[in-house]
Amino acid sequence: MPFPIDEKFVVAVASSALFDLEESDHVFREKGEEEYRKYQHEHEQVVLEPGVAFPLIKRLLAINSQDPSEQPVEVVLLSRNDPDTGLRVFKSIEHYGLSISRAAFVAGSNPYVYMEAFNASLFLSANPSDVREALNNGLPAAQVFPTKFIDDDDEIELRIAFDFDGIIADDSSENIFQQLGMQGFHENEKKRANEALPPGPLNKFIREVARLQQREWEKKQNDASYIPRIRVAIATARNAPAHERVVTTLRSLGIRVDEAFFLGGIDKGRVMKVFRPHIFFDDQVSHIEGVSSISPSAHVPFGVTNLRSSKD
Repeated sequence: MPFPIDEKFVVAVASSALFDLEESDHVFREKGEEEYRKYQHEHEQVVLEPGVAFPLIKRLLAINSQDPSEQPVEVVLLSRNDPDTGLRVFKSIEHYGLSISRAAFVAGSNPYVYMEAFNASLFLSANPSDVREALNNGLPAAQVFPTKFIDDDDEIELRIAFDFDGIIADDSSENIFQQLGMQGFHENEKKRANEALPPGPLNKFIREVARLQQREWEKKQNDASYIPRIRVAIATARNAPAHERVVTTLRSLGIRVDEAFFLGGIDKGRVMKVFRPHIFFDDQVSHIEGVSSISPSAHVPFGVTNLRSSKD
């Protein structure tokens, strides 16, 4: 009987996002493929250190322990390694007790092409070109950034934070801002407050997160003592009067958030330091750089802001 992958909430993760591969990548860049293969063989029994996406993946998979008969979450490894050099990754997965059993090893090719085959709602990788190519093909992807965050607790709550424009919604309002400035942007958003923005690049992922949240809320309704495991926040540079369109858009997409921060230019790191997300998504590198020292973060190189920066 075929595995019901279409019924699962699936996240695809590259080994470069799940584990710290800085040393291995250095060998590949400096000495080439053969030395890299030799290095991986020699270090096959050496467990890799957790990477940027590890806290997110660990807590997502823990949701399955609540529903052993249903197992709503599936994590798939998509790797540029071949099966031989990728064996070290699977040994590390086993060491940490992560229930990841499905993978695609593509020997140097971009693995994003298998996202739809695995029904993945997100692809996380440290490789910027892989992420850009996935997004250019209309697939949800994000590049993890190095972080000083240490996941040293055993809490079960999973906290995810999103920017709004260029992440949940598209960047059409950002285009208005670029063309007309702040005053023109606010006038446009106030005029269109009851008009939802089109969905953004991570729409599929956040809708799947919302579906998991709904399961948690239903458990809470049936058991008042139950503590929901998933908490979602939005941190946006918008402020009043541009806030109302955010709510309109979330309602139209069927997305409910637990916390929302309309910061109006205040550094997002100030609220992320309190919220402590296990991953934060933003489309602007400057925002990611301000948060990545506090929490695991991922850049979504989507829209006009990134198009402009790529030409600079």
